[in-house]
Amino acid sequence: MTGDLTLKEVIVSLENAMSRLEDAVALRLENELDYQEAEAEVQRMNADRSRLAQELDSSESKAERLEEVNKEVSRRLVTAMETIRAVLDR
Repeated sequence: MTGDLTLKEVIVSLENAMSRLEDAVALRLENELDYQEAEAEVQRMNADRSRLAQELDSSESKAERLEEVNKEVSRRLVTAMETIRAVLDR
């Protein structure tokens, strides 16, 4: 009977070990899924960063063009006002 008890203990120990192994595998798969989700999020963030950088470059370029146009309009207004003053002073 002690042989049966020892066999039962071995079977229980084996079942416990298998249970711990199953838990470890499940945890590993869960961690791997979390890692894949995090990697996908990083890729989305990098894509957003690239898109935003392009939009910023485009906006800066447009702002520079508008500034140049503004300077040209200002210069023309000054010229027009000087011309009007010259005509009025005659």
